[in-house]
Amino acid sequence: MNTPIPEFYPGSLVSARGREWIVLPESDQDTLRLRPLGGGEKDESLIYLPLERQPVRPATFPWPRVGQARNHAASQLLLDALQLKLRNGAGPFRSFGNIAVEPRAYQLVPMLMALKQATVRLLIADDVGVGKTIEAALIAREMLDRGEVQRMTVLCPPHLCEQWQRELAERFHIHAMVVRTATAARLEKDLPPGTSVFDAHPFTVVSLDYIKSERRREAFQRFCPEFVIVDEAHTCTQGGQGRQQRYQLLKGLAENEERHLVLLTATPHSGDESAFYNLLGLLRSEFPALKDLPPGARTDLRDELSRHFVQRRRPDIAEWQDTSMFPDRKTTEVTYRLTGAWGQLFNDVLVYARELVERAEGKALREQRMNWWAALALLRCISSSPAAAVNALRTRLNGAVGAEDGRELTLEDIDQQGEERVLDGLDDALSTDDIEPAAQTEDTARLRELIAAAERLAGPGNDPKLEKLQAHLQSLLKEGFLPVVFCRYIATAHYLADFLRTKFKDVTIKAVTGEFTPGEREAAVEELGDSDKRILVATDCLSEGINLQSLFTAVVHYDLSWNPTRHEQRDGRVDRFGQKAREVRSTMLYGEDNPVDGAVLQVILRKAESIRKELGVLVPMPDDEGKLTQALLNAVLLRKGNALNAQSQLELFGAPAKEIETAWQSAREKAARNRSIFAQRRLKPEDVLPEWRKSAAVLGGEDDVARFVTRAVAKLGVSLEDYRGHHKLNLDQLPLAVRERLAADSFIGTLRVSFYQPPAPGSLFIHRTHPIVAALADTLLERALEEAADASDADAVARAGAAFVGNVSLRTTVLLLRLRHQLSVTRGTATRLMLCEETVAVTVAGSGSPEVLAPDAARLLLGTEAVRNMPPPIRDRHLQQALDQLPAWTAQLEAMAKERAQALLQDHRRVREAAEAKGSYQVTASLPVDVVGVYVLIPAVGV
Repeated sequence: MNTPIPEFYPGSLVSARGREWIVLPESDQDTLRLRPLGGGEKDESLIYLPLERQPVRPATFPWPRVGQARNHAASQLLLDALQLKLRNGAGPFRSFGNIAVEPRAYQLVPMLMALKQATVRLLIADDVGVGKTIEAALIAREMLDRGEVQRMTVLCPPHLCEQWQRELAERFHIHAMVVRTATAARLEKDLPPGTSVFDAHPFTVVSLDYIKSERRREAFQRFCPEFVIVDEAHTCTQGGQGRQQRYQLLKGLAENEERHLVLLTATPHSGDESAFYNLLGLLRSEFPALKDLPPGARTDLRDELSRHFVQRRRPDIAEWQDTSMFPDRKTTEVTYRLTGAWGQLFNDVLVYARELVERAEGKALREQRMNWWAALALLRCISSSPAAAVNALRTRLNGAVGAEDGRELTLEDIDQQGEERVLDGLDDALSTDDIEPAAQTEDTARLRELIAAAERLAGPGNDPKLEKLQAHLQSLLKEGFLPVVFCRYIATAHYLADFLRTKFKDVTIKAVTGEFTPGEREAAVEELGDSDKRILVATDCLSEGINLQSLFTAVVHYDLSWNPTRHEQRDGRVDRFGQKAREVRSTMLYGEDNPVDGAVLQVILRKAESIRKELGVLVPMPDDEGKLTQALLNAVLLRKGNALNAQSQLELFGAPAKEIETAWQSAREKAARNRSIFAQRRLKPEDVLPEWRKSAAVLGGEDDVARFVTRAVAKLGVSLEDYRGHHKLNLDQLPLAVRERLAADSFIGTLRVSFYQPPAPGSLFIHRTHPIVAALADTLLERALEEAADASDADAVARAGAAFVGNVSLRTTVLLLRLRHQLSVTRGTATRLMLCEETVAVTVAGSGSPEVLAPDAARLLLGTEAVRNMPPPIRDRHLQQALDQLPAWTAQLEAMAKERAQALLQDHRRVREAAEAKGSYQVTASLPVDVVGVYVLIPAVGV
């Protein structure tokens, strides 16, 4: 006769293989996923019940014993270890125990908005640097930990794939595979026939450019995960061929009403009304109808949109009263003049460029465009540096350049290459191509003279732009700023870095360009963190994808970008969430008599900045696929005479400048109208802060981590060494078992560690989920729970203790409890069981009843120092009296556990109210409660 196999629910305690375990979710009738009583994630095991030699039996948590008494000072350490070990916390948010970032309260607003929707459809349009990546990943992590989704993907431009992969892994413990042209074949190689990459890998980061083609799009729509994040969503609206393909991809995904969709963009409405409403239509098919409503009309549809659309400028964040979030950005301008040999060369190049254009008049359109791009390339490069000008003049432009098969480039190919290397691209596809464009259309004595003149000008004494940079950097360094210098071309970056190294001997200087792979760029930037004084020279390959706020505090625009969005992106690498400095600097360097700089500055950049200051949001350049910028620069190229008058730019540059002014005005009016129409009833601090504080209280924050690690390593015989505002931790001095566990995660030797975000440059941020915290907490708790432990074990923490203290008037017993709850989520016929845990301190004063202590009060009591020694016999007597009382308190403790379970149920229903329409929650306390520690505090009368 077969013995029926018992069913153990998540949170149950069982005895198996000679030790006690906690049953985890994902267990079933035949298989148990288990965690040792004192262990962590690293110690989890799977047991296949039919093959077990000894049956798995129910178990109970052992109460503390008098023999486990220690110095009372070790009691708080056990409280911290228990709290910081929690991964399945019992606060209103399931995800907080599984993230390695402490989100600001304002960053919870999108998540709370999302949790109020049965199917999440959200457009997050927060300002640059506010933290959209964190906000979106928080929603994904929460939905995963609630069991509502099992798979997720991020769709983003190809250059952002590694950044997303890194952010998800390091901050949210979501290990995603990158899917794009270079990786897809490898990922598909070993899959069984008919299996999709998206089934085999539940978490992915997918290049929009890879997946948008019709063939791949159709396959992706069949296998797409149920939760999708789309970064740079404004690039996925109807328009050119690439945009149209991306839009069709998202439109197909959105048609599945069960799919969760989170769209991210800093520029949701850039003046293109149709594009904006197409974006809204991905949230709900009815929203494009808002386009035809009068501006003042209030409708239910607009009210409904406010629940799906969140947009905060930095001033909007001020109401959260967190002064540490964003620095004050101070902008300045530094100018130079085209004097002497430099001015002569510039004029000679400008005349030569103009002749190239005039010479091609009347010839074939293809030759006209080639000469026009060559002329524009010369203007761009000579405005950048002599080194860039030399490279442009030496590189021949012909019809075969860039053609892999040797064929002649088409007119479209020529324009595309010119737009990428000369212009800065459009807002939906800013160029990161930093190779100098070809400008040589002939090989003449005159051309060779220009090259020789440019080579002679390179370096100090001849290059007024370079001299101005040196003086400005000297000033920034003297004031304590750490600058990033952005330029347009590779040659310029190396030219600057080589020169600056000769002038700043005590400063570490690196040039990072598109010659580096993304991984090499990141490594080069991180290496600069080892130096107190540093300057980074970079092309726009770093203006997206790598955040620089932990290492740098100033941005110098050595080359003006011809697209204002690029300027904001450069500044946004430094001026963003996580910047420690209270002030950052942004400097534009330009030639006051350089006609190219004058046109770009007056007609494009200053107008963009004035609109940004007025409206508080970035409004992209209203450029008709680059046509307005090209017309403006054509006017610069063909205008005779170079004298500039800053007050009359519109007259100087004629119709193109006036056309751009009109376009800017229209874009400003549309952006202002949209901000008025779509101003939403945002969640206010009073709606969010209580939920945030509840979760922080359950799990512990940065202060708790700092206190615990400092005391835990000291308990194990190691002290933290203060070092430049952070600490050094020598792992080699820790016990062997801890060293081996950390070595498995590649942590060895001496580490520089920080406990607060953003971490000190070159240091490792130690968050509550970090392997170091987990290893220390698991080790101390395992030792505390060992049955064989006795008072001679100096490394153990206290499960029991008694002390004479001065802050109680009655004999007070503090019970340290671990509560386990089973959370069941039912959707249709499927029920998912989850485990919730929390650490609670309960106090009994005199002969009173047990009462739950607030976390701060518990730490205050357990952290109280004894005012005089208590002899062991007296200590043991007090402890035994408390332990004898435990059976009488059990019923009250279980009642407390049930009350906490119901409070947890209300928390989950409140923050996920929309999900009630699709299913139900139930929370059950696992009884009896775990009494982990017992501590007796005796009034120190007369002391």
